[in-house]
Amino acid sequence: MDFRLKVFYSVATNLSFTKASKELFISQPAISKHIHELEVQYKTPLFSRTGNRIVLTPAGELLLSHTNNLLVAYRRMDFEMNLLTNHISGELRIGASTTISQYVLPPILSSFISKFPEVRVSLLNGNSHDIEKALREGLITLGLVEGNTRQSTLHYTPFMKDELVVVTHTGSKLAHYDELTLEELCTLPLVLRENGSGTLAVLESVLAEHQIKLSQLNILMQLGSTESIKLFLENSDALAFVSVRAVTRELTAGGLKVIDVADFSAERMFMFVQLQGQSGGLEENFIRYMQDYK
Repeated sequence: MDFRLKVFYSVATNLSFTKASKELFISQPAISKHIHELEVQYKTPLFSRTGNRIVLTPAGELLLSHTNNLLVAYRRMDFEMNLLTNHISGELRIGASTTISQYVLPPILSSFISKFPEVRVSLLNGNSHDIEKALREGLITLGLVEGNTRQSTLHYTPFMKDELVVVTHTGSKLAHYDELTLEELCTLPLVLRENGSGTLAVLESVLAEHQIKLSQLNILMQLGSTESIKLFLENSDALAFVSVRAVTRELTAGGLKVIDVADFSAERMFMFVQLQGQSGGLEENFIRYMQDYK
């Protein structure tokens, strides 16, 4: 690939000439020179300045889209050429929502890099909204998300079933409940995940089927991770909606208790997410590996 496009990609994704200089190990004047050459070539500015910040112009946005496609094609070429000699190497940039990155991926990634030691794997963690945004911006090439929402520019493939359950700490005053009605659930203090998380999106969707809005719940607090929620429950008389996969150890150890909710089920699928039209390469190899993983 034209090195100037690599420079442009680094500046565009970092929105910083300084960060691009550090990332590519070349001087900042050299960064500016390569960007200037591209702007001369295409006869249009690629960045504009707003105070101390730079932003992409419409031309820059278009060039970034094409550069993302070129990078995907180069990675796929490298992967398929290496396959001819059964030699799998390259870079795999994954992004995963919080629940998946903490409770599903670690053993799979450990096994994968042991089998393919020449594959460089990076993992970006965030909520489902963050991961889809990172995929569109080219920061990652494969996402794993947990929500029910779908974006038309992205392709989703299910890979694992999950369920949201209501839990409380066994030392809580609410631990005497074995089952709740939806009406009772709405009155009791709840701790939920933050806006933008797949967990909250699924919960909101399932509650809507019962004509219940989030605003009708007694929401005590919203926290940015399941680990934060579990720690909060240890010191409060509250309930929480969490992935059953995230509390397996606590349920086994007796620290947390699941409370059933009558006539209520919040199942979901964990999904691979890729750009529409993207196929082949290390991403497909990893998808197959995850699907076959036991």
